Amino acid sequence: MDHSRAEAYLHRIGAERPAAPTAGALLALHRAHLRSVPFENLSVHFGEDVVLEPAALIAKVVDRRRGGFCYELNGAFGALLGALGFEVTLLQARVVGKDGRPGIPYDHMALRVRTADGGDRLADVGFGAFCAEPLVYEERGEQRDPAGVFRIEDAAHGDLLVLQDGAPQYLLDQRPRELRDFEAGSWYHRSSPASHFTQSLVCSRPTEDGRITLSGHTLTTTAAGQRTQRTLDSDAAVLAAYDQHFGIVLDTLPPEPETVGD
Repeated sequence: MDHSRAEAYLHRIGAERPAAPTAGALLALHRAHLRSVPFENLSVHFGEDVVLEPAALIAKVVDRRRGGFCYELNGAFGALLGALGFEVTLLQARVVGKDGRPGIPYDHMALRVRTADGGDRLADVGFGAFCAEPLVYEERGEQRDPAGVFRIEDAAHGDLLVLQDGAPQYLLDQRPRELRDFEAGSWYHRSSPASHFTQSLVCSRPTEDGRITLSGHTLTTTAAGQRTQRTLDSDAAVLAAYDQHFGIVLDTLPPEPETVGD
């Protein structure tokens, strides 16, 4: 990523170019990215291809002003961090389901980021309602965050288990990966009927005091711990909500997935 593309990316997330790749700079960039670039799976339902190459991911986030799911968001963010002088390692993870069992390999992508002054951090801007701030990678005690209490625990075979408020979130493989390694996982989540991305439609981002989520015609807002939900009564209202709350301008709505039993 050249200087001008990095500047365009920083403008997209409303952040200043840091003077050095420090832990404080990473924290500011992580917060800015989460607030500006939504977690969304619209491409899955539009039937759009997801190209796991840095230029394509950056073009989607910066030029098209869209969001994406983990491979896209963390892939693009990792490219930005690398251009700003951070040392970035892509890691694959298996998301832990409600039954307590890990999902498929390459189920998720997260970032191990080495800073100039504060060691390594676990950065993740692609897991929905997850940590607002990078986690200290080597810390094994509780880490308090605006999104909850996190813990990184040592697991079998050199893996790490990441927990949020005591609940396992994903099993992290510490071996370095390349962007193309995630192509099979991306294909699965865009194609398999068993993937939660094909089963649901979501666009979500954190706000100053909560979160806002649009799923089909349902707009859910959480502010100061209070959750409100309303149904938007027309397609035009949904298109306006995408623009107003997420900065996503669409000509048409993505088709909503069929519910089980339809």
